Amino acid sequence: MKNRLIVALDRGDKQEIYNILSELDGVVTYYKVGIQIFTLLGPDIVYDIKNRGHKVFLDLKFHDIPNTVANGIISAIGLGVDMLTIHTLGGFEMMETAMKAAWEGDKKMTNVIGVTMLTSLSDAFLMDILGVYDKTIKEMVLILANSAKSAGLDGVVASVNEVKEIKKELGKEFIVITPGIRPIGDNIFDQVRVSTPEDAIRNGSDYLVVGRPILDAKNRAKAATEILEQMNKGKNNDKL
Repeated sequence: MKNRLIVALDRGDKQEIYNILSELDGVVTYYKVGIQIFTLLGPDIVYDIKNRGHKVFLDLKFHDIPNTVANGIISAIGLGVDMLTIHTLGGFEMMETAMKAAWEGDKKMTNVIGVTMLTSLSDAFLMDILGVYDKTIKEMVLILANSAKSAGLDGVVASVNEVKEIKKELGKEFIVITPGIRPIGDNIFDQVRVSTPEDAIRNGSDYLVVGRPILDAKNRAKAATEILEQMNKGKNNDKL
């Protein structure tokens, strides 16, 4: 279960980031490098994490014209990242071009994951911003996930509310990464669609992204271990 927990290194202080890596050594093997940390430290943080023997989920949510996104993916492959994200709202052509860039000959160099609807969004966003009145967030996630699979992507980021339907419709091999994970009783902060680790695994999530519940803990290793224990409970009661 250890390789299914991705810790989000969402911090703005270089020393704290390296303290986190040291504190979680032996407990966590997968880390998310997002916009904040990548802007702060650049490619060096990816190299440093990889040199420690860990995996990197590069979560920069590429969203641009197809050629620009493809070039970004080629650069990310050069860093050795294990997974990366692009926005599914960038369109089918962008996703398809991105996926082609992830291959060198007959070898896939990284997993490309599509971001569907951010977990901070609600149905009101569809109506107020996108002008979509006949769909819910859940329905939009399924539409975007289908488009992602058709374009060849390896999986999507989606909340626990959509996992079971995605797995049922697109197959168990289609990766689903779930953010917005909060242990029972924890603060949900700015997330809207949240879940406990146990429920997320039980419903079929392949990877869980956890940030503040671990990073803000007095004992980070203990917090991560407790989340892994909850994930194991979900696996033992897997409904899929």
